[in-house]
Amino acid sequence: MITTQYKIILPSDYDMNIIKERVTNNGHKTDGFDDLKFKLYLITEKGINHNLQNSYSPLYLWENHNGLNKFLFEGYYDNILTSFGWQQVQVGIPLIDPPFDISRYKYLFHFTKPISPQESMHNAKEEMLKNIPTIKDAEYMLTYNPDKWEYDVFYFLSDVSNLIEGKQGVVYTILHISHEI
Repeated sequence: MITTQYKIILPSDYDMNIIKERVTNNGHKTDGFDDLKFKLYLITEKGINHNLQNSYSPLYLWENHNGLNKFLFEGYYDNILTSFGWQQVQVGIPLIDPPFDISRYKYLFHFTKPISPQESMHNAKEEMLKNIPTIKDAEYMLTYNPDKWEYDVFYFLSDVSNLIEGKQGVVYTILHISHEI
């Protein structure tokens, strides 16, 4: 499996209803997309859930590279290029798979941590897991990127009241979830 995410930072006075309407009108188009386990249509809104900026930041989980390649190179990603310009697509490899049924979640809390240089990677997974805080009633997915030696933790939340006070990260609102069929 492979995760991808692009983060489109929008102006602080951007009308986020434009993105919400875009997702309402088009989100269904990725339902059942080849090799797509899920796509989360994510936004942040400046001033909501302690977010400092507006953004549109879809997160994809691909079964394999075939669907990702089709999405990027067969015209589907062109809609992003046309609307928002060239975007950096972040790639991750799942280390801890996501929860089975994510449809009940409304929020995603995300943070990134470095993977420190070490003499052996044998216990690295256990070290990462030991450093992940528990959030009540949340499930999570952990991905890593050996190119940057970072790992990402994505918590799936029904509400944000259980977030750890002072925890650094981003709270996304999930507008739509496309699933495999």
